[in-house]
Amino acid sequence: MASSSAIASSSTAFINKKDVGFSSISAQPSFSTQNFRKRVSRKIVSVMSPQQSERKPSTTGSVKTAMTMTEKIFARASEKPQLSPGENVWVNVDVLMTHDVCGPGSIGIFKKEFGENAKVWDREKLVIIPDHYIFTKDERANRNVDILRDFCTEQNIKYFYDIKDLGNFKANPDYKGVCHIALAQEGHCRPGEVLLGTDSHTCTAGAFGQFATGIGNTDAGFVLGTGKLLLKVPPTLRFVMEGEMPDYLLAKDLILQIIGEISVSGATYKSMEFVGTTVESLTMEERMTLCNMVVEAGGKNGVVPADSTTFKYLEDKTSVPYAAVYSDAEARFVSEYRFDISKLEPLVAKPHSPDNRALARECKDVKIDRVYIGSCTGGKTEDFMAAAKVFLASGQKVKVPTFLVPATQKVWMDVYSLPVPGSGGKTCSQIFEEAGCDTPASPSCGACLGGPKDTYARMNEPQVCVSTTNRNFPGRMGHKEGQIYLTSPYTAAASALTGFVTDPREFLQ
Repeated sequence: MASSSAIASSSTAFINKKDVGFSSISAQPSFSTQNFRKRVSRKIVSVMSPQQSERKPSTTGSVKTAMTMTEKIFARASEKPQLSPGENVWVNVDVLMTHDVCGPGSIGIFKKEFGENAKVWDREKLVIIPDHYIFTKDERANRNVDILRDFCTEQNIKYFYDIKDLGNFKANPDYKGVCHIALAQEGHCRPGEVLLGTDSHTCTAGAFGQFATGIGNTDAGFVLGTGKLLLKVPPTLRFVMEGEMPDYLLAKDLILQIIGEISVSGATYKSMEFVGTTVESLTMEERMTLCNMVVEAGGKNGVVPADSTTFKYLEDKTSVPYAAVYSDAEARFVSEYRFDISKLEPLVAKPHSPDNRALARECKDVKIDRVYIGSCTGGKTEDFMAAAKVFLASGQKVKVPTFLVPATQKVWMDVYSLPVPGSGGKTCSQIFEEAGCDTPASPSCGACLGGPKDTYARMNEPQVCVSTTNRNFPGRMGHKEGQIYLTSPYTAAASALTGFVTDPREFLQ
């Protein structure tokens, strides 16, 4: 596996410090490795004592052990004063999200177990977002959205982002698009809360300092009826990223570096906490990219401490009170990984695994057939701004078909209205048109999961694709023999201009 020139090191409270394969720097943990739990002896040391006035034993209260962010969120949600990794607790769910792929199944389980006439536990805590298989003539896919609509009408669900006119998404003011981006834009993501969703990339919301993870239809059916779920408290890995982000890097490069470092199973059922000056400098959308792909490392959840950037983003999006939590200075982490981001280079994940890491410049001889920019990972406003920046800097036309799928209706509007810095007032859409890209498509998950045969930009033949999505397993974007190279929007745009996997520094420096 190729490595980048980033510097990384790892330390742990439970095993000896280890070098993770790069130039090592000393990692001084900011947490204590001491276990503060003390055993109290109950051995009888005396059966008689001199006569004296009665003296009651002193009370000091419970001894509190330091906790991580995720442990604190679990403690609040389970109404427990203290929790440790491995404990199973019933948590109260603040928000449950489902969509057109898993919603019908979850609803079916809910009705089977709680009764045909049962009511959901809280109609204002359920968010239903059609987004996966929307712009298709597939009757079964269309029927899934009908099932959601009927259920929301029956249950009087407050937050149902419906779509009826498939020919013109703009005629549906309630329709949003990709659930993970819509959850943030519509104010459903809040620090300190528990957000569950029937989609593995629900972990995206951890960018807001909350616990967010994907669950299955059976669990979702239970939550629909009770508002609770039995969860195991995950141990936490901490990733400390320091240094100024070079102008040619994006958060996608950071998470590809981490996954390449620990592998697709390196964080299995663990929380991944991201801290450091680099993380603090990221926008909310970039933090969402970082947390979005923790599941590709096997993570239970990803989380970024809430700060002024978080609070400013939420100012006009929610009136629901929330309380941010932070890891204690002496909280225990399974491991701590440290990276000097100033030395990181643009990365790709080669077929067929997100941990098949390589430097973009090492793949310059890989000829490609197409480029895809979109999804919950790489279809946000800033992702399209980044791609437009590369096209603008080059002044050239793309050499391969380049598909653009905005994540949500708001992102689509931004692509057509927001001026790109340094462009003299041009919008992303104008720059994309000049570069010869496809016209930005209707907002949805698009071809990320493949979808029905008529899904826009689906790979219906074996091709080599550079993509800003999150998975590159065989068949992921449609064809089982397709090859997908996962990259940042910078690298995707640069590759579109050359017809080969290309380091964006060719155009950005």
